[in-house]
Parts: sequence; C-alpha cells; structure tokens
Amino acid sequence: MSFRPQTRTVHHVLPDVSGSTPLTTPLYQGHVFRFEDAEALAEAFGSPDGAFVYARHGNPTVRAFELAMVGLEGGAAALATASGMGAISTVLRTLLSSGDHVVAQRSLYGGTHAALTDLAERWGVEVTFVSGQDAQEVRAALRPRTRVLYLETIANPTTWVCDLSALAASVADRADVLTVVDNTFATPLLCRPLEHGADIVLHSATKYLGGHADVLGGVAVFRDAAVHRRAWEHSLEHGAVLDPFAAWLTLRGMQTLGLRIARQCENALVLAERLAAHPAVLAVHYPMLETHPDHEVARRQLTGGGGLLAFDVAGGARAGRALMASVELASVNASLGDVRTFVLHPASTSHRQLAPEARAAAGIDEGTIRLAVGIEDVEDLWADLEQALNKTGTN
Repeated sequence: MSFRPQTRTVHHVLPDVSGSTPLTTPLYQGHVFRFEDAEALAEAFGSPDGAFVYARHGNPTVRAFELAMVGLEGGAAALATASGMGAISTVLRTLLSSGDHVVAQRSLYGGTHAALTDLAERWGVEVTFVSGQDAQEVRAALRPRTRVLYLETIANPTTWVCDLSALAASVADRADVLTVVDNTFATPLLCRPLEHGADIVLHSATKYLGGHADVLGGVAVFRDAAVHRRAWEHSLEHGAVLDPFAAWLTLRGMQTLGLRIARQCENALVLAERLAAHPAVLAVHYPMLETHPDHEVARRQLTGGGGLLAFDVAGGARAGRALMASVELASVNASLGDVRTFVLHPASTSHRQLAPEARAAAGIDEGTIRLAVGIEDVEDLWADLEQALNKTGTN
C-alpha cells in the first residue's frame, strides 16, 4: 500500500534483525506495542511473561534485567520496580492485608521501618521486631496471622548478619509465612538467600547492581512463580515499574559487578582494621572482623564482607558531624554501592524516622558513621579518614 509523505513521517519500518543477535541488550524505549489481531492483544494483557503490550505490563529491556536477576539469584521469576522502596512496598502490599502480622529484624533500612510503620498505622498490620540473631525468638514471635518474616542479609548500617538458614527454618512449617530478604548489601555474588530458604529476595538496584550513581531502580526475585504473578498484578495497580533506560543502565553496570565487589571488599576490610585501631573510634562494625558478633555466621554464609561498614566515633553526634565536614576524598551523601566512597550519619539522615530508643535498639549510636567504600586506592581512602578523625577533637 502506498502512503503519502505526511503518513510516512509517522509510520516507520523496523529492521529485521533475524540472522544475528545484538551483543549488548537493546534499549526498547517505546511504551506500547502493536499487534496483528485483537485476540493476541487480549491474551497478552493477562500474562507477566507473554507478549509485550504496554510498558507498565512489561518491556523487553526490563525483562532482560529481570531474567538476569533470576539467573543470579536462582529464582523462578523477577519483578523490576522504579526503586528499591518500590520493590519493598510492592512485595509487602502483595503479601499483607489488614490484621496480618509481620516479624521483622530490628536493624533495618530506615525506609523499610517507615513502610512497616505506615502499614501498621493505616492498614492495621501488626509488626514485631526481633534481633534477627535467634531462631527461637522468631518462633516465639509467630502468631496465627503472621504472614511475613522480613530480614536483611547484611543490615543497614550496623552490618549485623542474620543466620538466614536458621531463621528461614524457624518458619518453614508455616506455609502461610514467607521469608523476605533484602540482599542489597551482599548482592548475589556474596550471598544467594533463596539457597538458604528465603522465598523472596529484594534489591535496591540503585546501589551495587547499577554501581555508578546514575540509576534508580529495584527488583524482587521470587522462588514461587504464583507469588510473582500476584506481585505483578499489584504492580499494574501501583505503577512502580522500572523504566527501560534505567534497566539498560543497570544491566551495563552489572557487567562489572564482580570486579567492583571484589575491590570494595578488599578496601573495606583494610579500612575496618585500621579504624578499629584508631583512638577516636569506639567500635567498628564489619562482619569480616573477628570482633564482630556475627563473624562466624558471616564466614559461613557470605563469600565476602561487602563494601559497607560502620564505625562509632567518640564524641557522639558532634564528632560525627565534624568528621563528615572534614572528609575531602569521600563524598557526603545518602547513597552507597558506587565506585566512589560515601559517608553518612544515619541518626540524622537514613534513620531519622526512628525514635532515639529505637535507633539504640537497632545498634545505631549518635556518633555512628556509615562508610560505603569505593574502588579508590585504599591508602588514599585511609589518609582521608585519618585526617578527618584527627579533626573530631576526640583523640
């Protein structure tokens, strides 16, 4: 059929790429897909893994990221979201209804605490916080309406490491209780929670997966495809889906994940050991230190300590603020997982929503500093931290 120029400016012919395969994942930026007949379109609307119909339902670039995460974590299916909090909120709202009960690790990311608090206040979901160190404590906290056990592989920012196998086993005889694990800090290269009995694994892709402070995203990986389908249906209503360009950036970042994580683990251990010996530091929280309370669990469960650590500066909040004002190489900001090193004062930022007693119960001191270690030369990083510690006035 012949068309006039005005029509041709609108309708373009797509090239056929059969016979070869793109070396890198193509960026499918378009949000809508054309079908040859109405029945095929109708069928595509009802499936999370069928033909692509609309970007909120699925996108080829986003699907490539989801499949990559399924391969890394070993699950049945994955759901990519617009942020890590998008993944957390989608999963919690999929699994919970008014009157349900959650058992959650006490030391959690502040945004997760806020989400659980909102569910408690507005939905009537009850939450019991536990240490995350004792399987018997978890069993004792279970109720008839318990639906979720929520954990973090490496807790934010205290780096507590819970025994995933033991805690997941504590609810294994309750088919209506699913174990949800935030694996952001460990990444699938240091730990695969599904292998330890978890049912759903969450990631803020903004952090180590993307790795370059240029993308916002999240993902949930599911052991059970039926639970994934429920979450996908909820995501259609909530709309917290990952955009294709963010998926493309994350996939590109993931290609160097192994190299970055190895260097960050090496740097973090060196810095943790030196910080522990500094007179201005009261305590260092890093799971590969023998003084860490979860050291044995970490050695058994993780293949590395990760790129994040925390330390308590003598002098409390005043000294913490002085240190952050004095660093020159490290960047003061709210994220982590980048190739560059970041510092943060959790009590006034990421965990500000918590009351002082709740922060203390979670192991966060007023002088706690979170250090997200990058891939710079470790001697340059130590020189920066040392000069900043010497300006806190606590030596």
